[in-house]
Amino acid sequence: MAGPLLARKTLTAFEADLASEGRSLRRALGALDLVLLGIGCIIGTGIFVLTGVAAVHHAGPAVIASYAIAGIVCALAALCYSEFATMLPISGSAYSYAYATMGELVAWIIGWDLILEYALAASAVAVGWSGYVRDILMGFGIEIPTAIAGSPGTLPGAVFNLPAFLILLLMTALLVVGIRESARANAVIVAIKLFVVFFVIGVGGFYVAPENWTPFAPFGFDGIVSGAATVFFAYIGFDAVTTAAEESRNPERDMTIGIIGSLAACTVLYLAVAAIVTGMVPLGEIDTAAPVAQAFRRHGLQFAGGLISAGAIAGLSSVLLVLLLGQSRIFFSMSRDGLLPGLFSAVHPRFGTPHVATIGVGVIVAVIAGFVPLKELAELANIGTLFAFVVVSLGILILRRSEPDRRRPFRTPWVPLVPLLAAAGAFWLMKALPFETWIRFVAWLALGLVVYFGYSRHHSHVGRARE
Repeated sequence: MAGPLLARKTLTAFEADLASEGRSLRRALGALDLVLLGIGCIIGTGIFVLTGVAAVHHAGPAVIASYAIAGIVCALAALCYSEFATMLPISGSAYSYAYATMGELVAWIIGWDLILEYALAASAVAVGWSGYVRDILMGFGIEIPTAIAGSPGTLPGAVFNLPAFLILLLMTALLVVGIRESARANAVIVAIKLFVVFFVIGVGGFYVAPENWTPFAPFGFDGIVSGAATVFFAYIGFDAVTTAAEESRNPERDMTIGIIGSLAACTVLYLAVAAIVTGMVPLGEIDTAAPVAQAFRRHGLQFAGGLISAGAIAGLSSVLLVLLLGQSRIFFSMSRDGLLPGLFSAVHPRFGTPHVATIGVGVIVAVIAGFVPLKELAELANIGTLFAFVVVSLGILILRRSEPDRRRPFRTPWVPLVPLLAAAGAFWLMKALPFETWIRFVAWLALGLVVYFGYSRHHSHVGRARE
């Protein structure tokens, strides 16, 4: 039985998928589109919320160092992702890379893991989007009944979160219509979001009091590491760029630019915002729910609260768009390999998008966001991403050994040092997450194994070819 479970999908087979008519996606994205997709997914709740949580509960003003550590771990993983994405420019991201290096069972585990990561992240972000919209409407005297606008289990009387449900359906429709149209909408949203971030940095800098940074690390180095594991959620998104590799016009050049460019830009912005927030407000008075907006209100800049809330809505909208894009492409790739039902790999004849996978994913995530409180499951998105980082990093070492002569448009530097450091850094942050998160993660993977041995193993194209 071990043979089929360890069967690898060859790079030649992946290339055949790219050449197959009716089963490949339309290439419409350039380097700038990919950078903006990455920024669109990375900058969201992390920059507007997690700064306060990590500072107050974990790192203090040294949350700046926490962001730096998380960014370094991501940068090491990004170098590994770039080699795979340029060598294997196909939908599926870490799932496809694992299939090419570690075999079908590991690929299934990663794919199943990514399904959870993107679904929970998109649902949680939609709930946050709903909350910001509700607050802004209340500022104009428009109040939506809590029963249809709150998160069940969080707000008393909430039954269904209609705004979260509707925004997910809207983003799903946009993704079905076309990747080019989706990229254009994302570019507009990102421009709004970046304007707000630059406003925070430019204006907030005048209100920084350096004494607020003392003591810099009140919880010690352990607090900084714990803070890094918390703010890591803020970096989830650069790996979503790789799910669009099959829709890149020149993936051998543009994927590296998209992955590393978006990560570098967002890391600099995160460090700057963390420094501004912790410098504007003493540690004990930082608001954990809305640290950025409250920091400005504390200094009498009431108008800034509304501006930052508008930026948060724009930011969360682009995050939703890219998360749904990523998950639908994972579904598409797993279906094309036979591990999920074949209808999910259907490509729309006019739009060139995986419309069935996109609609299926969008509806499921919208229902989850409408009915389920997800606060206690937020860490699962972190552990899922970190696990994928470990697999991708080790995959570089395996493929360098098994196919050393394979053409690599981008080569991860300093192998094996960089992949080993990336894998070790990701696992290091995983260890800092709560024990309950590990239990839930293992339970989800166990359910995935039931699905694999009950359905996927018997329908796998690679497995059937071996038989």
